Amino acid sequence: MATGCPMMKIKRQTDHPCFGGDHSKAGRIHLPVAPGCNIKCGFCERKFDCANESRPGVTSKVLDPEQAVERVRIVKRHMEMKGGAQLKVVGIAGPGDPLANPKTFATFKLIKQAFPEMTLCLSTNGLLLTEHLDKLERLGVHSITVTINALAPGTGARVYEWVNFHGQRLYGEEGASVLIKRQLDGVRFAAAAGMMVKVNHVYIPGINDHETLDLAVKVRELGAEMMNIIPVIPIGLFKDVEPPSEETMEMVRNQAELILSQARHCKQCRADAAGVVGQDLDLQALSA
Repeated sequence: MATGCPMMKIKRQTDHPCFGGDHSKAGRIHLPVAPGCNIKCGFCERKFDCANESRPGVTSKVLDPEQAVERVRIVKRHMEMKGGAQLKVVGIAGPGDPLANPKTFATFKLIKQAFPEMTLCLSTNGLLLTEHLDKLERLGVHSITVTINALAPGTGARVYEWVNFHGQRLYGEEGASVLIKRQLDGVRFAAAAGMMVKVNHVYIPGINDHETLDLAVKVRELGAEMMNIIPVIPIGLFKDVEPPSEETMEMVRNQAELILSQARHCKQCRADAAGVVGQDLDLQALSA
């Protein structure tokens, strides 16, 4: 495995707070318009929502595209009135997979028309990224985050319960193999198209931790600019897994940073997060 610092992929300058932008100046909003998902991750649990809970896949309400535009307008106005950080980025990150939901594209189109100054971003499991890439380019999507949790089908079979690919539900290594190939192809083609690409990786001790550094090498070769290694939240199939300690995560990130630039500020945001990373706004209070 190549781990020399000279090979490290250096990220470009950006206002995007999830890609190394200044958190104190750049706010972001996630629009929860995409409820459907085409894979089942073992660590994903969407059956309940607590207002104080911050984790991916959670939202208090799914919006339609028009409601999403209004939410951007409300949050933008509030942040301008408060001063300090301004809303710079509009993203769609769920609560399911954005590319499995047509409302994702309708929402981006409306946002682009209403707020052409906004940076658009998308977070996806990557299963459908290659086939929707042209559409995302036309919509002006600036950056893509692809969550990749395995390199080997055997590992993926332990992470994913199933993969639904064009109406066919695949299980075990068969499903994982299809997903992993399309994820890696998605990273390669999105980077080649000029998009900024970040790879999220849920670190699960005893399950996929042996592949983390190899994944960093692989996605760097494919053109990814940043990696975000996040500790598993012990829910779902992994409810009994002891999450990695802060010391372990620091060590793993330090090792991975010799390969690829690392995002260290991730708060595992909700699908309806808004405001400055780590200081989310109370959307219910704003809408009252």
